[in-house]
Amino acid sequence: MAPGAIAFGSSGNYGTMHVPMEMLSQAAGVKMLHVPFTGAGPAIVALLGGQVDAIATGPSTVTGHVRGGKVRVLATWGEGGRHPAFPDVPTLKELGYDAQFSQWTGLFVPAGTPEPVIAKLREAAKYAVDDPTFKAALAKVETPVQYLDQPQFRAFWDADANKLAGVVKRIGKVE
Repeated sequence: MAPGAIAFGSSGNYGTMHVPMEMLSQAAGVKMLHVPFTGAGPAIVALLGGQVDAIATGPSTVTGHVRGGKVRVLATWGEGGRHPAFPDVPTLKELGYDAQFSQWTGLFVPAGTPEPVIAKLREAAKYAVDDPTFKAALAKVETPVQYLDQPQFRAFWDADANKLAGVVKRIGKVE
């Protein structure tokens, strides 16, 4: 296939729809054409309308389209195995591609925040993540939740930041 023959949509340059597709492009040794949009919604509309061939996005934004037969999931990006919403869909790693990516959220405080305040916030975050109502709400939008306390999150952060920096450097300046 000619370089750039596969067009992928994203929510914008360097975002969570752009970077994983660049990871896949690199891992597969295929040059794809990046088509940035002004958000995930327009990128999904472009996929549904045939203006782009592929997108990378979280399951909550496409599950309805998958169930409606409008979109097909080819692979998932996760490092922790197959996605619970798509148990029959292989991970990219299973398919032989080194392109793992996850969208995550962390809790941050300003430097110098007193340790008792940090401890209370960590305790509250753990409590919230373990709450069955919270887990059920996230399950409704096909989003698994995992709590990492500060030491584990720091290790994850460092590894993820290093991996993402390499991808952004390969992408280079986008005009």
